[in-house]
Amino acid sequence: MPLSEPIPGLPQVIYPTPSSSRDTETKVTVMKNGLKVASEKKFGQYCIAGVAINSGSRLESNYPSGLSHFLERSAFRSTAKFRNREHILEHLSGVGGTFDCQGSRDLIIYAVSVINEHLETAVELLGEAVLRPRLQQHEVKQTAARIAFELQDMAYDPERKTQLAEMIHAAAYGDQTLGRPKICPEQNLDKITPNLMFNFLKHNYRPENMVLAAVGVEHERLVDLAEKYFVERSPIWLEDPSLASEHPLPSPKQKAVYTGGLNAIEADLSNVSLGPTPLPNLAHFQLGFEVCSHLELDEFVIVCVMNMLMGGGGSFSAGGPGKGMFTRLFTSVLNRYHWINSCAAHNASYEDTGLFYIQSSAGPENLKSLVDVVINEFKELAYGPMFRDELARAKKQLISMLWLNLEVRPIVFEDIARQVLVTGFRRQPRQLIERIETVTEDDIKRVAIKMLTKKPTVCCLGDLRKLPPYDYIRGELGQ
Repeated sequence: MPLSEPIPGLPQVIYPTPSSSRDTETKVTVMKNGLKVASEKKFGQYCIAGVAINSGSRLESNYPSGLSHFLERSAFRSTAKFRNREHILEHLSGVGGTFDCQGSRDLIIYAVSVINEHLETAVELLGEAVLRPRLQQHEVKQTAARIAFELQDMAYDPERKTQLAEMIHAAAYGDQTLGRPKICPEQNLDKITPNLMFNFLKHNYRPENMVLAAVGVEHERLVDLAEKYFVERSPIWLEDPSLASEHPLPSPKQKAVYTGGLNAIEADLSNVSLGPTPLPNLAHFQLGFEVCSHLELDEFVIVCVMNMLMGGGGSFSAGGPGKGMFTRLFTSVLNRYHWINSCAAHNASYEDTGLFYIQSSAGPENLKSLVDVVINEFKELAYGPMFRDELARAKKQLISMLWLNLEVRPIVFEDIARQVLVTGFRRQPRQLIERIETVTEDDIKRVAIKMLTKKPTVCCLGDLRKLPPYDYIRGELGQ
């Protein structure tokens, strides 16, 4: 048979056409119960559908911390239709399907990927997992055991990335909203019950807080399935009110209030990595400031360029400019100070605030010098010279990263879901790229100077005998 003819029995292939634009339309429909349905066509034989919910640890003020972590780890278990996780896996195995659930401080996403023609299987499973989980007592105990293992594993992580992320958010926002822990504390493992979880679902998993999004599907078909599985069928906690008590009351969604401050934990990290090639004993230092939310688009784009400009990574990173070897924190820090183990910029963005910080580590004997180096990099960013080439490179890297990420179907899905959930529509990549290309040196300086007027957030972990006082850090920053 000639290769120019389709093989009998295989699905029809959908190819991109030469006239196709990289920016395709994202269609959005609001259902009668408030649920938003968003989709975008994309060539290929697989589609991905999922539900993004405006929920997370920032809403746990009336609940034990860690409840959202339990919900994330309890996803895709027994439901009104499926007996257990194995039943779900068996159901998906015939349609080439996979599933996943990821949570953050202000969002949780359930996603299912299947062959295009089995979209209904995906949407039905999403409806079951999101609105009709059974959350049986033995499943909650299994989740607690799984999280306990995760906590043990984190304790042996030499880089302590998860713990440091928790610490800097707590230092920046206190014990409310975004400062609440995303990871369940060990002391709360026995406090999370099915009743509490159903109560949280009842108050937060409401249709107006959700987006059903999909990539690679016909929008009208997705709307019909949303009507069938998310509108016509009720959540399990409404069908059986005894599952969710009236207490505690729902946690109001409060605006995150940045406080800044110091969060320092003295710890012996000398034995976190044993064996024939043990890692060095490290002290970790983070310095950050409040920046804009991702809804303030013009300034948010400037912060993203600033993040690429600073870059950084570990002392043994390799791979050329695509991995940031020409960024400031490589050229000015890691290539200059051999005793610094890692130094990298991070930008955590939310709908009401943002946090820009540098995470670094070195031997405890060099902690004071490390603090001075990081402070100097912030001051150089705001008041020092900037080369035209480094700004041009940062903008090109950001544009390249944007295009490359949007080649990945799950990232396109998540981008659609996040944007539609917060704004009701999706900005196309071209709009963002046009803004990136207009960022100037003056823009970077203006945002950096504004950032340094805020009270600093300082986070430290390890042997802290050489850590200078918080007031010293503020003084060196000119505050």
